[in-house]
Amino acid sequence: MTDRTYYVYLLTNWNNKVIYVGITNDLERRIYEHKVKFVKGFTEKYNVNKLVYYEQTPDINAALNREKEIKKWRREKKNRLVVNTNPLWRDLSEDF
Repeated sequence: MTDRTYYVYLLTNWNNKVIYVGITNDLERRIYEHKVKFVKGFTEKYNVNKLVYYEQTPDINAALNREKEIKKWRREKKNRLVVNTNPLWRDLSEDF
């Protein structure tokens, strides 16, 4: 069995009006795919490609449960999650 890391992440658009919650096992690749609009759908339609929050775990089930949990939250609670670690809503993918 290989060691894997899973990421639950939040993306937003240029003016922080839209939030997308996703999960991946390769954060850099996945953010790149969002930025080049590789996957058609919500993030392409709303130009959601700014990484503002992520957390990681070695447990796929924990990641899936966390993604579902965050998706159920109201917008205000998602905003607080971002602000607690990234108060300026900076694009964290710039660090890659």
